[in-house]
Amino acid sequence: MTPAQLLRELIRRPSVNPAFLPPGDPRAGEARVADFLAHLGRSLGLRVSRQPVAPGRFNLLLTLPPTGRVRQRVLLAPHLDTVGAEPSQLRPLPRRGRLHGRGACDTKGSVAAMVSALAAVARALHRPAQTEIVFAALVDEEDAQRGSRALVASGFTADLAIVGEPTGLRAVTAHKGSLWLQLETRGRAAHGARPELGRNAVLAMARIVTLLETEYAAALRVRRHPLLGPATVNVGVIAGGRQPNIVPDHCEIRVDRRTLPGETPAGVQREIRALLRLHGCHAMLANLKPVPCPPLETDPDLPLVRRFLDALGQPGPAGVDYFCDAAVLAAGGIPSVVFGPGNIAQAHTADEWIALDQLNRATGLLTRFLTALP
Repeated sequence: MTPAQLLRELIRRPSVNPAFLPPGDPRAGEARVADFLAHLGRSLGLRVSRQPVAPGRFNLLLTLPPTGRVRQRVLLAPHLDTVGAEPSQLRPLPRRGRLHGRGACDTKGSVAAMVSALAAVARALHRPAQTEIVFAALVDEEDAQRGSRALVASGFTADLAIVGEPTGLRAVTAHKGSLWLQLETRGRAAHGARPELGRNAVLAMARIVTLLETEYAAALRVRRHPLLGPATVNVGVIAGGRQPNIVPDHCEIRVDRRTLPGETPAGVQREIRALLRLHGCHAMLANLKPVPCPPLETDPDLPLVRRFLDALGQPGPAGVDYFCDAAVLAAGGIPSVVFGPGNIAQAHTADEWIALDQLNRATGLLTRFLTALP
């Protein structure tokens, strides 16, 4: 089965994250894709195991042991879940050198490339003598990263994780973290005909939104990372008031703050509170995500990372703006890089696609790296 044929089979099997669907929707969950890959893994002679994560959801692990004693472990870690999919998006459509369909680049393309490379290594006459290769198909990356968090919590270790995401075939050693904040202002309700008797919570919040999107955003642009550029802030949701003739006594915003290596949720909250105090603004501030989504920064000079960069012919590391499972694995003690075919600009779009030449090149690059391991 070619990588393109494998990708077609993966797209045909829906694996929409249940968080994005109503209960009982037949498209929900990763099990159909995982069961298909488990059957394929057995046919290749790989060791197949499942790690329960949530009811009806599990990480699938396909393991290729070395021919001798295990001295190191390399993890291939894409995710199986996708965002929502219409029926038409579950029909893989080849067109002008591309394959269209939900998950084509995020990240079933990475799954297809990694499984195809693992199959090539398993069939090779000479495979690694000391390196165990584990393919871990993770669940729930698109929502709360329960799959990668469960893998780390189980005590799983590796000397390098290659996390599948659409990076355009670059090895990424740094990515931003994701912090979601909620701010609330309180006022006093009054009749809209006598607004001077009330205190307008929307007006108070408008001042805060202006501060965040101007002064705070400008300060963040000065705070730059050599691979990631500046930290960012975006006010994405605002809600307040009940009807036009009532002075609103409550307003709420939700904010996306992309963090750089070295920044922490507590530190971000402190600087926002300090900014509000400086300008005489008052708001309740809370973190919307109960578990952290930290940034990633992996040392590009680690031996296996450098070996991977060399296998790609890549002179130096790269960074991306988005958050993924790599930071979760790295926080659990597994040095991690991000790599895969496709462009993040196609992810989550109505017409998601991947270039088939990138899919084939990703397979070849991974195969070359894995077969050369000791």
